Amino acid sequence: MAGILDSVNQRTQLVGQNRLELLLFKLRGRQRFGINVFKVREVLQCPPLTNMPKSDAYVRGVAHIRGQTISVIDLSMAVGGPAIENIKDSFIIIAEYNRSVQGFLVGGVERIVNMNWEKIMPPPSGAGRYSYLTAVTEIENELVEILDVEKILNEICPVNTEVSAAIADDGEIQKDLGERIVFIADDSAVARNQVKRALEPLGVQTELAKNGKEALIRLREIAELDCKHDITERVGLLISDVEMPEMDGYTLTAEIKADPKLAPLHVILHTSLSGVFNQAMIEKVGADDFIAKFNPDELATAVKKWVHCD
Repeated sequence: MAGILDSVNQRTQLVGQNRLELLLFKLRGRQRFGINVFKVREVLQCPPLTNMPKSDAYVRGVAHIRGQTISVIDLSMAVGGPAIENIKDSFIIIAEYNRSVQGFLVGGVERIVNMNWEKIMPPPSGAGRYSYLTAVTEIENELVEILDVEKILNEICPVNTEVSAAIADDGEIQKDLGERIVFIADDSAVARNQVKRALEPLGVQTELAKNGKEALIRLREIAELDCKHDITERVGLLISDVEMPEMDGYTLTAEIKADPKLAPLHVILHTSLSGVFNQAMIEKVGADDFIAKFNPDELATAVKKWVHCD
């Protein structure tokens, strides 16, 4: 099973082409789920787990893997389902999110599929368990669900969104922005709100979009209706996730930089892909900065820097 990721280095070529590769897996039953290969370090048969007292109910134990102790989260339980049985016959997906490494216990792992982000769609709204989805797609006439891992992790260990007093109290960002907004694009509702909450004490007004396509349409609308010269008259900065359905952050940035009315807008790519820092791709699409999620002081400092550059 470890060989499933042997060619991951070659997959960096997909970045910037609005493409991704999904590792397909199952929890219990037939339903398929997907996780971006860039998040995955390793897939292995579940080793013996050590129980930890007072750990979260979703954490089935810890595993010692290659000299590192990793918490193993039962993904089925985390999204409201029953626990995965027969742990010794199950698998662990070792993944890196938001500067930390986790193990996700799954019932089975299938294969990797190459996809275009345009075929990754926002989830339907309303139904209960869909709140744990960031996207859905169809493969071989079956629905594949892409889980909101950031929401799951935040429920187990909530992220601190408070900016330190020294950064929050100086008023520089509000002064530089004036009446302009900071635009936030992210497919995870949890991630969008984390950024919004971090910036609120700085007096920053925000507007939110659920994916790159929605953000691009809205930015073009603002530029056309509210700006005489370019978008920076109304929007001071864009903070965008990289992984998003329909249009990823790299493609969004490239589209912005190719549009004369949007091109002056500074773009910060803010992503949980902390293990895949591709400086060449950042420069290729024209982004101004790259920040791994989630450190509120780092984010606020970067916002200050790029708003002040206008």
